Amino acid sequence: MSGPIAPAFARVAVLLLLVCCVSSCGRRKQTDEATLPLPVPEGAIFQPTSDLQTLAYPTHQTRLTSDNLAEVYQTTASGKPESGTYGSVRTGQYGKLLLPRFHEGVDIAALSRDAKGRPLDDVFAAAYGRVALVHKVAGNSDYGIYVVLIHNDPVGTFYTLYGHMAEADAALREGMIVEPGTRLGRMGNTSTSGIPMNRAHLHFEVGMLANDRFLSWPGLPKTHTPGGLYNGQNLWGLNPISLFRDYQDHDGKLTLLEHIRRVPVAIELISKTNKLPDYFRRHPALWSGPDSFEGALVFSISEGGVILSGRR
Repeated sequence: MSGPIAPAFARVAVLLLLVCCVSSCGRRKQTDEATLPLPVPEGAIFQPTSDLQTLAYPTHQTRLTSDNLAEVYQTTASGKPESGTYGSVRTGQYGKLLLPRFHEGVDIAALSRDAKGRPLDDVFAAAYGRVALVHKVAGNSDYGIYVVLIHNDPVGTFYTLYGHMAEADAALREGMIVEPGTRLGRMGNTSTSGIPMNRAHLHFEVGMLANDRFLSWPGLPKTHTPGGLYNGQNLWGLNPISLFRDYQDHDGKLTLLEHIRRVPVAIELISKTNKLPDYFRRHPALWSGPDSFEGALVFSISEGGVILSGRR
């Protein structure tokens, strides 16, 4: 998804509404005792494994960390090599103003095409995970036909997203477990923004879900939320290129929590509240301090609007 310049500033109002909304629901009652986890021995240190350690490429393109951007990433109409990468790499019309736009993922170019110029590249799961969404409608979302996978990590759950596909694999079902390399579909150009076939690509994102009660947000349009909980407004993308480089630098022994702790802070935001936001209840490793307090919190936020940490 794209947004105006410096999305960490532009989305501050939305961010506050989302992350400062604390669930009023109690803990769900367990109805199947057989599914309960075994008790952890007293004094034991429990470190959950990370699905990030199974990281793989989402297409047959294996040069995502290459400096030769033009041969890896699909450019916009500008033809600028960086326009297919992450960050404030694009421009958009806002009224009479032409301003930078932020790109929350990367656009991986096709490696092969048929006689009509349609990409033949398959799209694969980039890590072990669970299928959270298979959105098969081509024309009601900026992502077009897209798939979202959810993965586990010491930081909590994170997502990977595969957008603009020509088709999703017919075998995919929401809730199913997939291995890295599982076919998710075929690269395409589906979107509400009208992507020309010669610029068809895979939009790939890695990031964090803003709020698990996004659909109850008072300011949300009730008639147009394609993707439901996995609508782009509720997804905050990290830089996939930096993530793959970090993964390579650490020989695959990397968790998303470790990566997030190395992401530069772009801004800090202070918000008055007396409750711990939903975001930190789902990602407690990113919160420093007691769960109960009064006063204000300080959010540390990345250039793409991802909350990296919080404290009193």
